[in-house]
Amino acid sequence: MNFPENLKYTKDHEWVRIEGDICYVGVTDFAQSELGDIVFVDITSQGKTIKQHDVFGTVEAVKTVSDLFMPLSGEVLEVNSALENTPDSLNNDPYGNGWMIKASISNPNEVADLLDVGAYKTLINV
Repeated sequence: MNFPENLKYTKDHEWVRIEGDICYVGVTDFAQSELGDIVFVDITSQGKTIKQHDVFGTVEAVKTVSDLFMPLSGEVLEVNSALENTPDSLNNDPYGNGWMIKASISNPNEVADLLDVGAYKTLINV
């Protein structure tokens, strides 16, 4: 399993790549492996301001539907529209083409709530 060290992680298995006051969000390699084959991604939150820990979308796999939780408060600036036609990018390339949203960061202090790679590995017992 892949755990890039330059990312932050949530207890809900999202990853966060922070670039200044912008972040990119997706699901971790661990999450996609637990979900199985992802068949549909539903994110209708573009243009909305969402608080940390609130739901920004859902992901549907063959065996379940899971909510996606906002790791940092902010406005959803962009949704990865390629996921409409290739939701399996979440399985095949979760940290690259499988990114889900690009968002502004409205409260930089919330970054302290995120996990580093070591803490995330401990969370999932790896």
